[in-house]
Amino acid sequence: MKLTVSGIEDGKPVSEKFAFGVFNEDDHMSFGANRSPEMIWDQVPEGTRSFAIVMFDPDVPSIADDANQEGKTISKDIPRVDFFHWLLVDIPARMRCLPEGEDSDGVTPKGKEFGGGPVGVRGVNNFTQFLASNPDMAGTYFGYDGPCPPWNDELLHHYHYEVHALDIETLGLSGEFDGATVRNAMKGHVLASARVTGTYTLNPDLPECQR
Repeated sequence: MKLTVSGIEDGKPVSEKFAFGVFNEDDHMSFGANRSPEMIWDQVPEGTRSFAIVMFDPDVPSIADDANQEGKTISKDIPRVDFFHWLLVDIPARMRCLPEGEDSDGVTPKGKEFGGGPVGVRGVNNFTQFLASNPDMAGTYFGYDGPCPPWNDELLHHYHYEVHALDIETLGLSGEFDGATVRNAMKGHVLASARVTGTYTLNPDLPECQR
């Protein structure tokens, strides 16, 4: 299976237009265009009955107490965990493309609507937990919300955009399901997968070639 994410080259920086947060010299971070990228996949195996899109960052600090705190730095040596940015399942088997901006076009305070996306069914991303203490932003975040790593992190973050071809029409998920639930539901049903990985940072102290 082959995946093309328009505007994102494997191993290269993610364009700011796909980001939830962009670098701001005065305030460290401001909202980005937060557009979901165009996803094109082909070389699909026989027997595919649906697709699932998963996008996640495996470089999120497991201890986030110092995240985005003035005068503090998140060490690159802190253990890291997965942070899910996009969960879209039960995409019909006839689909081979999801256009840019189809699942997100701008930051939606308190999150996008429950359940149905442009196609398939949206899951809950981890901005739900990340923004829970912010009264202006707290809510349940469904579908796509792009990169927004801590601006004081010493580590360059990687964003894995994946498409999975499945041998079932539906994963049978509903309500506020998360990334771990999607991964568990896909077990034993994945016929093929494809991935494109982009990088992103809001830390101005990292080398410019990494920003």
